[in-house]
Amino acid sequence: MRSIFLAVLPIFVFLGLLSPVSARAEEPSVAFGMAKCAHCVPLVLLPDYAKGVTVKTTVFTNGNDVMTALLSQSLDIAQVTYVAYITALDRGLSLVAVSGQIGGGSQILLRPGLGVVPGDWAGLAALVAKYKAEGKPFRVAASRGSPQDLDMRGVLAGHGIIVDKDVTFTNISDPATHSTALRTGAVELICSVDPFASEMRLSKTADFFEYPYDQAGGNLANVILTRPEIIKAHPAEVQAVVDAVGRVNQAITADHAKWAATITKVTGLDTTIADAAITNLYPNVDMPRSQVVAIAKLMHELHYISHDDSEAVSKNLDYQFLEKATGKSEHDLGG
Repeated sequence: MRSIFLAVLPIFVFLGLLSPVSARAEEPSVAFGMAKCAHCVPLVLLPDYAKGVTVKTTVFTNGNDVMTALLSQSLDIAQVTYVAYITALDRGLSLVAVSGQIGGGSQILLRPGLGVVPGDWAGLAALVAKYKAEGKPFRVAASRGSPQDLDMRGVLAGHGIIVDKDVTFTNISDPATHSTALRTGAVELICSVDPFASEMRLSKTADFFEYPYDQAGGNLANVILTRPEIIKAHPAEVQAVVDAVGRVNQAITADHAKWAATITKVTGLDTTIADAAITNLYPNVDMPRSQVVAIAKLMHELHYISHDDSEAVSKNLDYQFLEKATGKSEHDLGG
């Protein structure tokens, strides 16, 4: 996924399209994009919670498409992952993080029948060693360049299992097809995103092993990004969107039925699956600087990115809109 992202990115960056932020007689309009995952799709509710601005939302198949649209100026503001944000900065692109959105949503799953109980890292390490001794590859998978990929690599390494050394990595770009890899026996372990991870568990396609949050980034997942010129030319619109993100988070936290119904409507998955996914999601607009920088450092260590982008990552976290939206200080918001 990252290779596709990096290859396509420069093409769109230089298209020079006009910004979709437009002023109508009654109120300005903002183009907002998100990916199709349980974390992201609640933001289709933004138009209902935005005040003083018309938010036009678009749901994309994956985060790479969202980022491409933002950089091509087809979108003004977007929800993406911190991994995508850091990757873009590593490429020298100008993006600013203006709000957190939600955390969690990742699960490490095993092919059924492997005999490893949830959370038994010693048992998993022994199984990996057994495969190695028998000359068989122990195959792990994720969507390359996703938070789940990074989380999996980080947490496995923390338990002494190194991807591409002790286990063989397989990239499965579309999370909706992760279940096929487990069902056909193509991989032994996969780190997937909700609601697809919950779907696999409920359908018995996979056995739950662990949540991959015991690593540098914790359960940090999504962030709201825009371009510097949007902040300069349209600060009121950016503020209105950040305000609305906070209101959506409050609404779905208070009303899980609304949240589940939204996931079901956008993804087409059953409400039972949506309900299960919600138990692994944590709405939060904070932007914990230390964790974001830790993700950047881990990405550098794992050769996701070419540079240690800690300074740029920290510099481009803009808390001014969150401060106004929440009444909290930058420090209280994680700055």
